[in-house]
Amino acid sequence: MGIFNKLSFKDQAFKLREDAILDAATRMLASKGFDLMTMDDVALEVGISKPSLYKHFKSKEDLVGEALIRLIDGAIEHLGQMPATLTPLQRLSDLLEWALRVRLGGGLPFLPSTSAHVRDMLTRNLRYVARVLKLHQQLKALVRQAKAAGQLDAALPDDVILFSYYARTCDPSVDYLRLYSQLDDEAIVASMLRVCFDGLR
Repeated sequence: MGIFNKLSFKDQAFKLREDAILDAATRMLASKGFDLMTMDDVALEVGISKPSLYKHFKSKEDLVGEALIRLIDGAIEHLGQMPATLTPLQRLSDLLEWALRVRLGGGLPFLPSTSAHVRDMLTRNLRYVARVLKLHQQLKALVRQAKAAGQLDAALPDDVILFSYYARTCDPSVDYLRLYSQLDDEAIVASMLRVCFDGLR
């Protein structure tokens, strides 16, 4: 907030518009996906001209990259603000709960797409890759600590646990439960956490 206060009025307006653009892009990505989303859609959603949009982001790829960087930054920040008293497993559960709530609120999952084009685009975005690696290393450390404490199955490879964990943030079960079950969002989050950490047995 202090940094924001130091910005000039013009810079504050620019930053607010950029945040609005990223919010709109996030909603579009969540509802339409990368391939169907257009810069025209985003400009219309924000209520600005397309040339104004391009003052902030030079391409759809650039815009999507920034939206996903913001998501990962949010996860890293949430992880860093957790109480020191939480166990490794509680930290993993707390972050997954945060991610599920972000998604149910119209946000994006940790794994944005199975599209080869999107994966290649993100791989070329060095800022995104750096953020993802930072979060991945933090979560891998928590997985190893949880395994050492007997909170996770030590026989499972770290990557199996981690990628299963990431997949929960984009599990289509969340959408189906919202559409066809009588569960509210609180019950959906609680159920998804239970399935992730306790299984179906």
